[in-house]
Amino acid sequence: MSPRSASVNEELRRRSRERLLHAAVELVDERGFEATTLGDIADRAGSARGLVSYYFPGKRQLVQSAVHRLMHRTLEEALEREPRTEDGRERLARAIDAILGLARERPVLMRQHMAGLLHEEGFVQCPEQQRLSELLGDTIARSGAEDGTAGYPMLRALLMGAVYAALVPGVPMPIPVLRAELFERYGLDGEPGLPADGEPDRGDLSRFFATERRPEGPGE
Repeated sequence: MSPRSASVNEELRRRSRERLLHAAVELVDERGFEATTLGDIADRAGSARGLVSYYFPGKRQLVQSAVHRLMHRTLEEALEREPRTEDGRERLARAIDAILGLARERPVLMRQHMAGLLHEEGFVQCPEQQRLSELLGDTIARSGAEDGTAGYPMLRALLMGAVYAALVPGVPMPIPVLRAELFERYGLDGEPGLPADGEPDRGDLSRFFATERRPEGPGE
């Protein structure tokens, strides 16, 4: 039996990491951070427990990477959905609605994410977080902000503040109120984007995690 090629090994590693990210999001969403162990995540992913530490330094880093993946794929989906648009202001409206939508649809997960960001380790510098930063930076630049680089940190801060305000136990602010405030701040029309009320959409998250084998290219 011939040894696996480097490309096959790389594909297997990629799929293992994706399964761990997917499992982390599902379990923390279901049980909360404290009630979810690395062993639980490995078992849900169908992975050996030693693989978790191979890819991630610890549970906090794994969960933060998983939520950043969910956020950037949710944002990506919102920006690219039909009818597609290149209008920067509508894209910004979609971005705001996408992030606020996660606070509404996944409150346990997003509350834990916000708490994790206040930990001394802060942001985990991972591919998922970098992709989220790129998408938000591009979105604010396209919206017509005078300086897209300076605009991104402010947009990030305002979105984080809105999510925090929506999820504070006991005194949450209504998401439609937070949405209106953000739209006014950026001079956006209230119509674009996802509805700010109605029943939360808690659909299957698997589409955000590429756990299936990628199509093989020529010669693979």
